[in-house]
Amino acid sequence: MTQLGNPPNMGLCIACFYRDIAGAIGFHRALVVQYLRPEIMGIVLGSFITSIILREFKPRGGSSTIIRFLLGLFMMVGALVFLGCPTRDIIRIAGGDLNAAIGLLGLIFGILVGLIFLKKGYNLGRSSKTSSLSGWSIPSIMIFLSLLAVIKPDFIFSSKSGPGAMYAPLIISILAGLLIGFIGQRSRMCFAGAWRDIFLVKDFYLFSGVFAFFAGVLVTNIVFDYFQSGFYHVGFENQPIAHSNHIWNFAGMILVGLSATLLGGCPFRQTILSGEGDSDAGVTVIGMIAGAGISHNFLLASSPKGISMLGPISVILGIIFCLTVAFIMSRDNL
Repeated sequence: MTQLGNPPNMGLCIACFYRDIAGAIGFHRALVVQYLRPEIMGIVLGSFITSIILREFKPRGGSSTIIRFLLGLFMMVGALVFLGCPTRDIIRIAGGDLNAAIGLLGLIFGILVGLIFLKKGYNLGRSSKTSSLSGWSIPSIMIFLSLLAVIKPDFIFSSKSGPGAMYAPLIISILAGLLIGFIGQRSRMCFAGAWRDIFLVKDFYLFSGVFAFFAGVLVTNIVFDYFQSGFYHVGFENQPIAHSNHIWNFAGMILVGLSATLLGGCPFRQTILSGEGDSDAGVTVIGMIAGAGISHNFLLASSPKGISMLGPISVILGIIFCLTVAFIMSRDNL
């Protein structure tokens, strides 16, 4: 997708794409990151269609709704301090960005902290069967956003420069999203769950998918770089849409890994689940969109120039919130 117009090292970044969508619908006014990313709509609808066809669409929810919303919000805050979700972290590493390797270490550390609480009985409560209307909510919203992406009404914002102005053709983005949604629904791919399963039950199934994803992106970058330089560059400096503050690259992804573990899945997995009728994941998605709006309205998000003044404070507060939730929900389930 990068070769077709998406920002460099951002062929698929769930957090970045939700950030752009939040800007497009007016949740923030950062002019360079506003665009209705069709890939997100395609992923949700691909998961939705696949689950309907295979009779795996199961409307469910009601598990600690507000807590999930806030965990999703803070997961987005951590991702935007780092400048990418776990999916983009792998894409950045495959493009030679060593800052992303620091972020990956932070992600794994956050997951390991989360595992401590999982072993102590942490959970957010059992989901229960809900009405079909609840299960259709997020897919319906995505259908509506897809129509807006096609019609392009004046009230939808769109960047004239920056990452928001870089995108692949609409139809290709939607089709790619549908394919990714199908693959994600069938494979249960999770870029945080892969590491969780290795350390918790020594299961490498999800990790094999993450490794295959990394290898595919790496090979593609090297091949394209052979014909046109710029697709593969090893180092810390001059990486596209990235910064080299190692402390907050690490800490931002600690927050992402910890919150993803407490939620039961990374941003990509939450997006897939929301298409299957899981309204708990749907609430998390809404929390991520709200987190994107807050991050840019309150100047928490980083930029290629570096971290913001309030970014580190927001990461610390997010980690404290996650640890508080983990402690209380572990104690209450003993």
